[in-house]
Amino acid sequence: MREPEGMSGPDHRRPAGLDDVTVDALGSFSKALETVHRARGHLYAFHQLTGTADFELDNTVALLRLAGHEEWAARIERELIGRDVIAGRWTYQLVEEYDDGYYAVFQDLERQVRERLAGGRRHLYEAELRRRRRPG
Repeated sequence: MREPEGMSGPDHRRPAGLDDVTVDALGSFSKALETVHRARGHLYAFHQLTGTADFELDNTVALLRLAGHEEWAARIERELIGRDVIAGRWTYQLVEEYDDGYYAVFQDLERQVRERLAGGRRHLYEAELRRRRRPG
């Protein structure tokens, strides 16, 4: 009986001589990378949400002025609008530093390990798991 479409193929078959522990290690590294991708998404969400909140403060200030609360409006403008989220940094700078540093190194090292140990094949652990869980 043939395997269903997508279940086979050289890109998802372990190279000859690749042991189970190495496949497990590559699967672990892949899982860690997927978690870093998710963390990066949360960082971008943080960046966008912080910016949205900052722009909403323009409306807050306008409404406070309209209601006659000039002191509060001025204080929000002075102390909060456009403020660094950490000393010397806006969120876009955090995103750039994460992308260019930790994230780039993580992705590159995962790719290098996978290329050296598995001929660049991705998701070998998952492909084998799929074959075990959905036998043909």
